[in-house]
Amino acid sequence: MPGYDPRDFVGYGRNPPHPQWPGGARIAVQIALNYEAGGEHNILYGDAHSEGVLVDAPLPAVPGKRLPYVESAFEYGARVGAWRLLRIMRERGVKCSFLAVVQAIEFNPEIAIAAVEDGHEIVGHGYRWIDYIDAPEPQEREQLSRSVASIERITGHRPVGWMSGRPSMNTRRLLVEEGGFLYDRDSLGDELPYWVDVAGKAHLCVPYSYETNDLRCAYPADFVTADDYFTYMKDAFDLLYQEGETQPKMLTLALHDRLLGRPARAIGFARLLDYMLAHDKVWVARGDEIARHWMARFPKPQPAARA
Repeated sequence: MPGYDPRDFVGYGRNPPHPQWPGGARIAVQIALNYEAGGEHNILYGDAHSEGVLVDAPLPAVPGKRLPYVESAFEYGARVGAWRLLRIMRERGVKCSFLAVVQAIEFNPEIAIAAVEDGHEIVGHGYRWIDYIDAPEPQEREQLSRSVASIERITGHRPVGWMSGRPSMNTRRLLVEEGGFLYDRDSLGDELPYWVDVAGKAHLCVPYSYETNDLRCAYPADFVTADDYFTYMKDAFDLLYQEGETQPKMLTLALHDRLLGRPARAIGFARLLDYMLAHDKVWVARGDEIARHWMARFPKPQPAARA
């Protein structure tokens, strides 16, 4: 499948390229704030069941039934958590990639507008927060085009980044065919951006992370306290900063408003930002900034000749 085959088990190997991050930074930190409330599975939107997971008190999905308790957890993220996380970043002059499920920002355009006003990048995060693995190609294509138009209408800016989160084998090709995208982040495969061949066209991946990710706060939780979150993320930062003296890499911090936006967790995020920003060779950057830097440093490779 274009963009996914053949699988690459080699990557950059023992000699990763030096990214020459701006300012001689040892590490690029990209923050990805997921905004999904109103885009998740719900029978209100024609789904067979309502979402029950990635909240503090998950419930099993019940065919044909709504789960008001879980719905309210998503609503907390939209009503409270997202605003708190945006404020914490604004106070520190930090910019993020705001991963917007498009139906979600259609329900609450003010949050996307505020994110843009704060200087954040809006990344398309699917029209819905659902699994696209079995989505018919025409449906996925139509939702991709609708997402681009809706983000541009709401924010005044066309998205140049994309992350379905649960992509199909068609997603990457559809992005290339739609055009206008610098990169996608539907990859967990590296600590540096990398090029893939999609139907004979070079396409850039800026990897995401499910490891340095606050989903570990969700029940059953690995992270119970703000100290748990802070210590784990600090350890990741510290090692990458140390390695970055000779081989700079990228740290992705993934946030969810309904999880890290809670007060007892958000304070750990604030402490982490303060800790990282106290170092003098750190580049906190949006995904599109990282993509543009990589493209300038390592231009698109020529497609391989085809027999």
